[in-house]
Amino acid sequence: MLATFLFIGTTEVMFILFIAVMVFGADKIPEVAKGLGKGMRSLRDASNDIKSEIKKSSTEGNKIETNVTQDIKEEITKVKDEIEDFSGSIKREQ
Repeated sequence: MLATFLFIGTTEVMFILFIAVMVFGADKIPEVAKGLGKGMRSLRDASNDIKSEIKKSSTEGNKIETNVTQDIKEEITKVKDEIEDFSGSIKREQ
């Protein structure tokens, strides 16, 4: 039973590595890996920055949003009560 990584089997991984060595050469592979690592690190840092900005803006705006959500909840409760009153009168007529 061969190990799989991201739905790629061991033979496929070995083939990809072989092609990488043929294309870049054995001496260039560490440089390519280092560049890919730096790129992935910058991508992760950027996504963490975006997440922190979203959290920060949501906590700052949360005070304003609670009033809006409270108003919406009150309106929903009013509509629910009106529907229950209307459906109650229909049920009584049957």
